[in-house]
Amino acid sequence: MLLEDLQVIIKVAEFKSITAAATSLDMQTATASAAIKRVEASLGVDLFIRTTRQLRLSAAGERYIPQCQQALLALSQAKQNLHNEQGCVEGEIRIALPSDLGRNIVTPWLDEFVKTHPKVSLKMNVSDSNIDFYRDSVDVALRYGSPSDSNLYGFKICNVPGILCATPEYLEQNGQPQHPHELAAHNGLFYQLYDVIHDVWTFTHNDTLYKVKMSGDRASNDGDLVRRWCVSGHGVAVKSCLDISDDLLAGRITPFMQPYRARSTELWLVCPSRQSITPAIRLLRDMLREKCALILKQLVTHNFLDKNELNN
Repeated sequence: MLLEDLQVIIKVAEFKSITAAATSLDMQTATASAAIKRVEASLGVDLFIRTTRQLRLSAAGERYIPQCQQALLALSQAKQNLHNEQGCVEGEIRIALPSDLGRNIVTPWLDEFVKTHPKVSLKMNVSDSNIDFYRDSVDVALRYGSPSDSNLYGFKICNVPGILCATPEYLEQNGQPQHPHELAAHNGLFYQLYDVIHDVWTFTHNDTLYKVKMSGDRASNDGDLVRRWCVSGHGVAVKSCLDISDDLLAGRITPFMQPYRARSTELWLVCPSRQSITPAIRLLRDMLREKCALILKQLVTHNFLDKNELNN
């Protein structure tokens, strides 16, 4: 019986499926089945009851699996404590990234990080969907918005103002709104998550809140695609200032109606627990803070942002 076999057992118990567990662990189903057989042979009991339709824990499995989880957690913690004491920057980082920021801004930073720390390897999950750390086999997630689950542990990277933007050509052809009430006549480009289209945009000015119900001919659950539509001149969008920083600085798109502030959010690096924070993740946090601060400083210098927006 191998240590890796026990990890397979725990995943099978979690998913109640050998196939799903094997997929999660990036191995063949036959390999996972062989691991189960080795563990059961070593223990002399069946941990799972198998039928043609389902797989469930046996009475022995219900007693064994929780203790097995505790043992593996203790071993993992002991290894991490040793690495922390030695300041080791190594190992695999399984990181989840939002689509637009991840593909276009953060990926080159991560390439630089791995080059600086050659004992670190990466597995990237690029998606705007919410991450389940255990289901998706992720160690750390870079996400907009502070963690809503009190069991998670996170580091705030920076404040991220939203910017209402379009191409100069679109605004020249369709007119440039000066007030939120004028926006409804324009084609909105929408972000959609779990079949909910975010077509109600909010703005603040002099402590007054404005809500605008927009209409438009395009919506996507991929923030990168919404940005591309905007850069192509298909309409107006509210985007994270980080996502569109390159486009703003290059003049491909322009902010407008700036006295009215679009919704703001925060960028967080989130871990499933304090114990999962390794020296590599701490260095990653520091790098992200430094890189984001440089972008935000550029946007302030070019008058795309008011520095007061970054301190609220």
